[in-house]
Amino acid sequence: MRQALNAEWTKLRTEASVRWLLLGAIILTVALGAGVTSTAMCGARGCTGDPAELSLTGIMLGQAVIAVLAVTAIGNEYSTGMIRTTITLTPRRPVVLAAKAVVLSCVVASAGAIAVLGSLIAGRYILPGNGFNPQHGFSPLSLADGPTLRAAAGSVIYLTLIALLSLGATTAVRDSATGTGIVLGLLYLFPILTKVINDPTWQRHLQQIAPMTAGLAIQATRNLQHLPISPWAGLGVLAAWAAGALLLGGLLLRLRDA
Repeated sequence: MRQALNAEWTKLRTEASVRWLLLGAIILTVALGAGVTSTAMCGARGCTGDPAELSLTGIMLGQAVIAVLAVTAIGNEYSTGMIRTTITLTPRRPVVLAAKAVVLSCVVASAGAIAVLGSLIAGRYILPGNGFNPQHGFSPLSLADGPTLRAAAGSVIYLTLIALLSLGATTAVRDSATGTGIVLGLLYLFPILTKVINDPTWQRHLQQIAPMTAGLAIQATRNLQHLPISPWAGLGVLAAWAAGALLLGGLLLRLRDA
């Protein structure tokens, strides 16, 4: 496993596109979060938004870049045929996938932590000027606050799980374009369906099983009783999607020819 981890780390860090994708994910996440918080205003009836959730809105965009990054981590090896060399050097195929998952998780979690911290810093300085201040019952965003810390840590875990979901799906289909389409479809198609379906019960059920909608419940710090699913349970739903994708990808990787 140590040799496999070292090999996967070497491949990932020497891929030029990885650095740009990570940088792009951080910039887009922070920029969108700052843009949303700058437009969030308190109305005549007071402030109704969730400061932490508003600040972390950029995760919805940054996750797409993270998904592409994770797809690239395995998809490029299939497109170039390098996967044969990888499996020749490490015949135990589950070890190969496990090493990729560990290295990818560490890289994405590190970038995600930077993106989340930057988003919260932007929200801390922008939101009070828009009315989200102690006069309206809002304290400045701080990681010392339990719900805010949970939203921040959960968002980092969320991005990591998105990367693992993408890795597993692409390993299963062995094609970057198809893997990207599947993951982005899973993330963004469910919210569209909830808008199309008029039945409130079915809407709630779809929100409870949708990878993105359920997973992003971890960002909520206010009015939790109105969520379709509790924060940690929602993150658990996303973890189940990621685990299922990795298990399927690992099984197919073991059974099929390279």
